[in-house]
Amino acid sequence: MHGKTVAQLKIGPMPATELTVTSAGQIADKELLIPSGKEGAYFPHVQDWVTAQLSAKKPVKDISKLVLVKGIKQWAVYEQKIAGKTVRTVFKIT
Repeated sequence: MHGKTVAQLKIGPMPATELTVTSAGQIADKELLIPSGKEGAYFPHVQDWVTAQLSAKKPVKDISKLVLVKGIKQWAVYEQKIAGKTVRTVFKIT
């Protein structure tokens, strides 16, 4: 950080596109997800989606470190409960 505080560091844009994925089993301790459909909604920053969910009183849990997404270099995966079911939302970060 070379003398800069965290507040002074600028985080660049992290555009995110929602993906439809299919589980392909486990690799090591992580679940392998494979993109399996058309890309979905686009967000200028993945945090925009998270903020919208939290504003709507829909808590989300970041489980990105628990999964691998085939063919994607950077991703974010969130899990939430909707009508008693666990729903995962996967984003490709570009």
